[in-house]
Amino acid sequence: MAAKGAALSAAREMERMSLEQLKAFKEQSDLEVNLLQDSLNNIRTAATRLELASAALQDLSLRPRGKQMLVPLTASLYVPGTLDDADKVLIDVGTGYFIEKTMDEGKDYCNRKINLLKSNFDEVVEVTSKKKSIADEAGLILQAKLRQASTS
Repeated sequence: MAAKGAALSAAREMERMSLEQLKAFKEQSDLEVNLLQDSLNNIRTAATRLELASAALQDLSLRPRGKQMLVPLTASLYVPGTLDDADKVLIDVGTGYFIEKTMDEGKDYCNRKINLLKSNFDEVVEVTSKKKSIADEAGLILQAKLRQASTS
């Protein structure tokens, strides 16, 4: 109920705005929606990377000691290596920092980050939806005012 009241109040305020103010408000709202959608894409990409890392940890935990494998140095550069100790892994925590953890701690880290990202994703979806409806409402009001101005 409170959300409908707030939306009604916002619509009334937009109706009181001049054409120039309404145009600026609509442009600002559209820009905010685009930025929020970019954020959603970034969150989705990060969650996918963490899910891949979690799957890689699972795969690594099943490999025997001394197993020959290719070790990624970058996204496109791999070097041959031998698995020495699959119970200890390095976790990239960002900005060039790595933390040594056990395999279970590494999996737990990935799962916690995935859950955090999913929670953030849900919150950003909700905010994006609200901003989009406000921008759409501003567009409708702007069109009505433009029609009214052209008939006057």
